Amino acid sequence: MESCAPADALKTRMRRLPTLFAAQYAVNMWHIRRMDTPGPWIWQRPDWPALRYDAGALAGRLADASRAIGRLHGRVATLHGGDRDRAALSALTEDVLKSSAIEGERLDVDAVRSSLARRLGVDIGGQARVDRHVDGVVEMTLDATRNAAAPLTAARLQAWQAALFPTGRSGLVEIGVGRWRDDADGPMQVVSGPIGRQRVHFQAPPADRLDAEMARFLAWCEAPTDAPALLKAGLAHLWFVTVHPFEDGNGRVARAVGDLMLSRADGEPYRYYSVSSQIQAERDDYYRILERTQRDGLDVTAWLAWFLDCLLRAVRRSDDELDRVLVKAMFWQRMAHVPLSERQVKALNKVLDEFEQPLTNRKWAALTRTSSDTALRDLRALVDAGVLERTGAGGRSAAYWPVGVPMPAGGRDSR
Repeated sequence: MESCAPADALKTRMRRLPTLFAAQYAVNMWHIRRMDTPGPWIWQRPDWPALRYDAGALAGRLADASRAIGRLHGRVATLHGGDRDRAALSALTEDVLKSSAIEGERLDVDAVRSSLARRLGVDIGGQARVDRHVDGVVEMTLDATRNAAAPLTAARLQAWQAALFPTGRSGLVEIGVGRWRDDADGPMQVVSGPIGRQRVHFQAPPADRLDAEMARFLAWCEAPTDAPALLKAGLAHLWFVTVHPFEDGNGRVARAVGDLMLSRADGEPYRYYSVSSQIQAERDDYYRILERTQRDGLDVTAWLAWFLDCLLRAVRRSDDELDRVLVKAMFWQRMAHVPLSERQVKALNKVLDEFEQPLTNRKWAALTRTSSDTALRDLRALVDAGVLERTGAGGRSAAYWPVGVPMPAGGRDSR
């Protein structure tokens, strides 16, 4: 297997293009079959950007995804306002974390959740430190979903990209922010392999075409089309990532554009499912289909089929998360008559949101920031009140779990 680490002579060029198919491209793409006659890139075709697809071949997938989204929204509609906000918080947290993870960037979970909670007005019991970088990603995500009806403009896209890089740097490298790329260091490419045997996975249109390319894209986004709304979301994602207008951040902005289109289709101010989370789970396939689509011509039926299948899996995955939200809502309905302190409520919410293993005296003490003796008294009182039940031996080695809440698989092991 040949190494995919970029050689020194390529580093300048490669550092400008980490986000078409993510920073992990050089790690994950070595195994894709080399095409002997790749042909022109999709944007070099004479009739670009007249993307086309076989509507009949996609009809079943489109119907399945539409039904699943409708079913999910129907379930969400049964929740009280606060529970709906918490369901949105869960989905948006996943979306922010996983869209960045696709690019090889790991954000702090607590910082993301806290930033979203502040903006959604959800009390999560304690605030994480403020992170300017996280706040920028969150602001882009919420603007794409909550303000989906607002026109998508060049200025708006550029503001999103600038929000991703508040210091004007991607890692240690200074990059252009809030403007289209200029290609001063050469064409925008995704390259892997050593010098002499490097492979170009993708090359974007030259910078001198960007004003015209983006004007055409944005006009299409705002104009009525015959394409069903879910297909328009998939087309927008592909079209944006093909033009690749920024020096960095293109992948995240492309997914935000797709989310904006999905929010317009949903007619919902919040997102209760995360396509980015599902893409992260299937990122090798995501890279593969994007690369193939860039080479295969203007019939993008295969890309749209993959996009709809991914969307359906994302919605079904969110159904499972919504089950957890509903269980939590029912738990608090049952406990409405039990007098609990603010400290206990916050700690129980954290257990319900995050714990996969039974609660112990040590964990409760850490959650409530109390002594071990106080925690033990607290836990015994909650057992007596019917809030918690013992799942293990008694005394300080006892394990506890909220009454009536199904325990995750394997959760009986409290070690």
